[in-house]
Amino acid sequence: MNALVYLLMPFWLLACATPGVQVTSDTTQVPILTPVDASMADGYRLPISIWQPAGEPQAIVLGLHGFNDYRLAFAAPAEYLAVNGIMTYAYDQRGFGETEQRGIWPGADVLQQDARTVVQLLCARHPGIPLYLLGESMGGAVVMNLLQDAEASCLKGIILVAPAVWGWQVMPVLQRSALWLAAHTAPGQTLTGDGLEITPSDNIEMLRALGRDPLVIKATRIDAMFGLTNLMESALLSSRQLTLPALILYGENDDIIPPNSVCAMLQGLPEPQAARWRMVLYPDGYHMLTRDLQAAVVLQDMLSWILDPTASLPSELEVDTATPRVRTMCEAT
Repeated sequence: MNALVYLLMPFWLLACATPGVQVTSDTTQVPILTPVDASMADGYRLPISIWQPAGEPQAIVLGLHGFNDYRLAFAAPAEYLAVNGIMTYAYDQRGFGETEQRGIWPGADVLQQDARTVVQLLCARHPGIPLYLLGESMGGAVVMNLLQDAEASCLKGIILVAPAVWGWQVMPVLQRSALWLAAHTAPGQTLTGDGLEITPSDNIEMLRALGRDPLVIKATRIDAMFGLTNLMESALLSSRQLTLPALILYGENDDIIPPNSVCAMLQGLPEPQAARWRMVLYPDGYHMLTRDLQAAVVLQDMLSWILDPTASLPSELEVDTATPRVRTMCEAT
């Protein structure tokens, strides 16, 4: 027995490593929104991009990008919305794009507080104009975790594009155990995902452009993946609290968010009549719906819903939990 203890002790010691998070400042200031950035209460700067329509905007959209991406993920959707009278803001979330401590996980609570602060700044900047949150993948998870206090703001609704809900409870045991062990033994090691048979989009030229973009993170710290999984788990649980009008969009070819995660989220959502959520499942869609080759169909649905959340969607691909395609997907998981 003593020999076994000595053999295992190095692994126990290694497992004492702690997944890293960003170092935060003790600075306290009034948050400020400028044309180029949003400064948070702790002085942290979030670079921001703004797409303005020709005249007075009919609505405001705030975009929260996905994991390892940054604010220009919304360039194409924002240009389309601007042509149709809608103004879009998008910022680099902490640890991504042009922010400080890039690549280091900031913590789910910090991401949520940043989003909450920017929402408050936009409510003050554009009083009387409807504000919508548009969260893509990880950004969708951040949005879902704001649901508890979202109704206290000027938010009129949320759009979730392939929201990341692949949390611990739906992750296979082997992957769950491996991630936990790696995050507590080699948290600072990075992985690239090379060799994984994953197709995030059918828009190959767009994917190649992302590969050349220096602001898109290519090598990911293991503890950032661990932090993301914690965020996704929280988002999955938060889906039960959805009361704001919501448009939820997924592609049937999504290789990033497994079907069992989507089905677990659907099972937790309140009844659509009470929560006012609507869902579209695109048969030809992938994870990066707003940048896929069929993005025009997705953007038309988004625009239609923003202008009238009760109107029929142009794609005519709306589903609910009773839709045969959804039932087949969930029964197979």
